[in-house]
Amino acid sequence: MSDQQTWVKIQREFDAPIDLVWSMWTDPEMFKQWYGPMGMSVPTAEMDVAVGGARKICMEMTSPERTMSMWFTGVYKEVNRPSRLVYTESMCDKDGTIISPTSMGMPEGHPDITEVIIDLHEADGKTFMTMVHAGVPEGSAGEGGWNQAFDKLETFVKTRT
Repeated sequence: MSDQQTWVKIQREFDAPIDLVWSMWTDPEMFKQWYGPMGMSVPTAEMDVAVGGARKICMEMTSPERTMSMWFTGVYKEVNRPSRLVYTESMCDKDGTIISPTSMGMPEGHPDITEVIIDLHEADGKTFMTMVHAGVPEGSAGEGGWNQAFDKLETFVKTRT
C-alpha cells in the first residue's frame, strides 16, 4: 500500500477581483490563455458551464518533429458563480470518447474519471483560490502541470486588471 496522497490541493492568491478569476475558469477564450503547463497551448476549449453541461479541452505542444495533442472531457457537477466550480475530467479522443489513461502514458491505476473542485473567495480586492484535483496524486506530473498553469494564470490576470 502506498502512502501517496491520491489528490492534489493547491492554494493561490491572485491580485484580481473574484469575477475575473471566475471568468478565467468559465470563459473559453480566457481559459485558453492560461490553461496547461508551460509550453502547451489550448486551441480548443468547449464549455457549457451549467450543471450537467459538457466540457472538452485540447492541449497541444508543438516541437520541430510533431504536434502532441491531449484531449480531456468532463461534465460540470456544481456551478455556483463566482465561488465554486466542480467538474469531472477524463482523457478522451478528439471526438470526446473517453480513453484509458494508460493508453496516453499515465501510470497503471490512474482513474478514468477524476474530479476538479475550485473554491474562490475574495478579500481586500484579492481572490483566494483553492483547487483540489481528486484522482491526481500529490507530487505527480499533474500537480506540476497545475502549478505551471496557475503561474500563467497569475501573469494573465495582471494584464486584465
